Amino acid sequence: MHPLDWAIIVTYLAWVVYDGLKRSKNTHAVEGYFLAGRSLPWWAVGLSVMATQMSAITLVGTTGQGYADGMRFVQFYFGLPVAMVILSVTLVPFFYRARVFTAYEYLERRFDSKTRVLAGLLFLVSRGLAVGVIISAPAVVLSIVLGWNLVFTALAIGVPTTVYTMVGGVQAVTWADVKQMVVIVGGVGTAMVLLVLGLPDGVEIGEALQVAGVTGRLETIDFNFDLNQTYTFWSGLLGGLFLMLGYFGCDQSQVQRYLTAQSVDGGRRSLLMSAFWKIPLQALILLTGVLVFIFYLFNEPPMLFNATYEAQVRSGVRASEYAELEKEFQSAFQARREAAEALMAARRSGSAGTIAENRASFIGRQKQVSDIRAAAVDLVRGVSGDVAYSDVNYVFPTFITTRLPIGLVGLLIAAIFAAAMSSIAAELNALSAATVIDFYRRHVRPGSSDRHYLLASKLATSFWGVFATVFALYAANFGSLIEVVNRVGSYFYGSLLGVFVLAIAFRRSTANGAFWGLIAGMGAVWIVEIISDISYIWYNAVGTIAVLVVGLSVSFVDQARNRPASTA
Repeated sequence: MHPLDWAIIVTYLAWVVYDGLKRSKNTHAVEGYFLAGRSLPWWAVGLSVMATQMSAITLVGTTGQGYADGMRFVQFYFGLPVAMVILSVTLVPFFYRARVFTAYEYLERRFDSKTRVLAGLLFLVSRGLAVGVIISAPAVVLSIVLGWNLVFTALAIGVPTTVYTMVGGVQAVTWADVKQMVVIVGGVGTAMVLLVLGLPDGVEIGEALQVAGVTGRLETIDFNFDLNQTYTFWSGLLGGLFLMLGYFGCDQSQVQRYLTAQSVDGGRRSLLMSAFWKIPLQALILLTGVLVFIFYLFNEPPMLFNATYEAQVRSGVRASEYAELEKEFQSAFQARREAAEALMAARRSGSAGTIAENRASFIGRQKQVSDIRAAAVDLVRGVSGDVAYSDVNYVFPTFITTRLPIGLVGLLIAAIFAAAMSSIAAELNALSAATVIDFYRRHVRPGSSDRHYLLASKLATSFWGVFATVFALYAANFGSLIEVVNRVGSYFYGSLLGVFVLAIAFRRSTANGAFWGLIAGMGAVWIVEIISDISYIWYNAVGTIAVLVVGLSVSFVDQARNRPASTA
């Protein structure tokens, strides 16, 4: 990269860290460190709620998803507005008035210690793995831009972010999140403008989108009810509803956000902000990926977007095979471009027969390009031994570093890194809170001073930073990063949601019912994954229902056992 790009990246990240630390107040007490003294304005909390999700995964994984699969992924969030309304009416006032540090703290008050421990443990495992995925996204970017080893890039991101989180507390994290949202929206908007400007002379954006629509990339809604499909209207609305209720209602990384608000109304408004803005923003980012696909219809893309693996294949024993595929790819790209131009010309002429003929020709050329790319990916898997390899996460970073002008490269890379670091900081702060409040203070060192718990919190942050960084080394080639992080959460969120529904909605549920219900929920998800092909988004509903059925059944038995015998 050009020195100007590096200057932009370094300046921006230094400013985020400096300003975040400058805003840190009252971090000498545990409540100030984890909850900012419950003093933050609702709009900052709302942006933080969105920013905690919209990490570098959003810019790297979601744009790659849009490039490869189009707009269908937006259906994943159709349950979000409904979930936010439900949580605003129920859990937000409930948790706020309970004056808890963590969501799982309430479970001991309502049930017992073992239920709290199990729920807290499930959160720590699921969120610790998810943070690893969040770190891997910008590590992918650095590995491409600098040609560094992925291990080094993951450490370069994970270590300084962990240190920053240890010092700053939740107040610094929140204000960094506010900046993150501004930079993400600005970066996406800039990329979209440049992608449109990059179209050939005489090609209008509307007709280019029509060509992309031929491949199915503009299909947003699929009303088919198929449990094996992740991206349908019903999967997003129903399965997604359970996922969003579990994530925003039971995951400490989100609960902790609205607990920092100044009031119950502030917490509600922060969630409703996400309800109104999340889907449009997600659609905008997916559309950016579609525009990258359109850009590469007229500008030759690399056959593989992962430069490291490409170099490995070129220098390996199957180099000649790869070279032959590359020649075929270049020829197929040119044929596809000509077919796209012919289709646009046919649409301008208005001849139905000509349009149909050219449409079929373009679809055939697109399939040829896709088949050659698939063969190249199989070649990489054979040479590298990485059977899970996918380069969808490399699409947008490659476009940034090879196609954008000096200065804008630095701006977009800064947006990705800033997004990643602030999201990682938010997650690490929540992991530290659960570790110290739910485990250390409760079971290891009860009754110690705030100063002692602050030290323990910083050590816990360090541990989770190391854990997540190590896991990040394995996450980059799991497929679409945005799918990976949602899949990890779906193993846990339904069961956590079920136990909170038992606690709040069923007053006669017992501690044994909650504990065994939680175990049953996890077991049910595990069994369903093994014996069926249903999409992971439905795991959340499976877990919730299993917890309720088993939990209420065990509670009924407990009540019957403890009911005094009738006397004659």
